[in-house]
Amino acid sequence: MMKFALLASGSKGNCFLFQEESLFLMIDCGTTKAYLQQCFEQLQLRPEDLDAVLITHNHTDHVGQIKQFKDHEIYSPVELKDIKTIPVIPEQKFQIQHVTVTPLALSHDAPNTVGYILETWQEKLVYITDTGYLKDKYLPLLKGADYIILESNHDVGMLMETSRPQFLKMRIASDSGHLCNEDAAAVLEQIVTEKTKRVILAHISQEANTREQALNTALEALKKHAGHLNPDLVISAAGQYEVLKGGAFNEKVDLGSCSSTPCMVHLSDVQPEQS
Repeated sequence: MMKFALLASGSKGNCFLFQEESLFLMIDCGTTKAYLQQCFEQLQLRPEDLDAVLITHNHTDHVGQIKQFKDHEIYSPVELKDIKTIPVIPEQKFQIQHVTVTPLALSHDAPNTVGYILETWQEKLVYITDTGYLKDKYLPLLKGADYIILESNHDVGMLMETSRPQFLKMRIASDSGHLCNEDAAAVLEQIVTEKTKRVILAHISQEANTREQALNTALEALKKHAGHLNPDLVISAAGQYEVLKGGAFNEKVDLGSCSSTPCMVHLSDVQPEQS
């Protein structure tokens, strides 16, 4: 059974750990060395036990600690300075042991940015951040995943009210920027099914969004279909530096472990919309 932990998510760093039986993978490594070490110790894992590292793109908040892992197999859609990599080509599946990896081309202001689908014969996990939009043709591939980690970066109104330069606001809101809450919710509405057990909203802007706003927007979309979804579905909004575990890491999610921010909700606790 899959188990995973989102270690860091946001503009200050991104890192995700994935285990399935004996296979141990990491997606991105953009946070600090000290924080990574702390997280590995907390999860009772060792970096040297990693089988491979998957890179989504070459922005520093995703590859900042890559030299720590230069002796591992590193799969990347782009060349990394002084690092030997195995090329990743969008839509060309590959195997890492018993796990099938499908890279998907995303739309971001970094060359050849990708997201990943990780699959076994039993379960499917989707990991997508850093994209201005998702191609419609990918939606059938994403639909019905057991676990979904999806960017819900900004609230458009809040973004426009920030003190950021206008060119930066437009970059973030563009098709090569980041998914806003409404666009992320629209994607979830199309891909979440009765199979889906966990959704984590990721890469949430600390200035142009709130975790509560991202969560509420996703819930508004999903509660329309609550009668057809898994009542035990848990939806979380990730903090920048917060370990969010899922799958076999924690079969029972403790909602009381969150901060005062309503960062995690069971779908069964949400009143469905009346038809």
